Amino acid sequence: MDARLRLLNDWQHGFPLCADPFGELASATGLDRPTVIETLRQAQDDGRVSRIGGVFAHGSGGDAVLVAMAVPAHRIDTVAALVSAHPGVNHNYLREHHHNLWFVMTGAHRDAVEAGVAELERATDLPALRLRMLRPYRIDLGFDLRGDTAQAPMRRPAGALNTAPLPADQWPLARHVEAGLSLVDRPFAAWADELDRDESWITQRIGCWLAEGRLKRFGVVVRHHELGFHANAMTVFDVPNDQIDACGMALAEQVGVTLAYRRARAGGWPFNLYAMVHGTHRDAVKAVIDRVTHAAGLSRFPREVLFSTRRFKQTGARRFRGWASTPAVAPLPEVPHAVAG
Repeated sequence: MDARLRLLNDWQHGFPLCADPFGELASATGLDRPTVIETLRQAQDDGRVSRIGGVFAHGSGGDAVLVAMAVPAHRIDTVAALVSAHPGVNHNYLREHHHNLWFVMTGAHRDAVEAGVAELERATDLPALRLRMLRPYRIDLGFDLRGDTAQAPMRRPAGALNTAPLPADQWPLARHVEAGLSLVDRPFAAWADELDRDESWITQRIGCWLAEGRLKRFGVVVRHHELGFHANAMTVFDVPNDQIDACGMALAEQVGVTLAYRRARAGGWPFNLYAMVHGTHRDAVKAVIDRVTHAAGLSRFPREVLFSTRRFKQTGARRFRGWASTPAVAPLPEVPHAVAG
């Protein structure tokens, strides 16, 4: 693999937590430090890389909820634009289903998240399904860029999981981890200066979060569409409550599954187990879905496959950065009601 592509592929996990991380990457790839920094800067500029930062585990702090709306076809563009304009929304996709608009609302606490969803319901005059996470089985959007589907094996923290929320005095660092490193020679020193901490405290704290499982990973966060992973599908299953944990854990073990989790059912939505698969083309994704469904013992349960067809927004979460209850952008305008007939 080309050394520059390795920077995007090999350090999605295991990014060096040291004073000179880009120097470490230079030594590992045979490039020099300025070339490493410029390569990553260019990848951020052209959209292949979102940031170099962390992905926090569910429960580490803040709040988020998956939301679905059934939007009439002629209103999709208008409603999607309203949803994407909300500062709490970090993902917004159109999927093949009656409930066709899917987005994630994030915030510093549950009340803020609910306020954001309610605000969008009022602005669009559309009801929203709130599909809360009940148990994550796997959350890892790392991609092996050498294949046609995301094939990274499941990774686990070395120590016991700590699912308690981060203490309030650690939120300032968590905000930086959410936002991502600056592409400078000593990026952790820049954080240390801003937080009035020692550089070693910064890197050790991030290492502890990883070991505890509070951080799922710290590294290069790629944007899969820009790297050729144009097809993705969310498969949802209706599994009896007394079997869902066994099925969810089996699903999480399957290579090719990037996300697996249990969510609350909602009125008119009976599904409670979710799996995401990403690939370079639709047939590759279908093949993985069929394989993992059989391997996890889920073939006997009702399921639906929702391929995404448009991506309206994809940014980092704002669990620790938060957003004002009144958005900083202009107030959301009302969407004209559909004309009958």
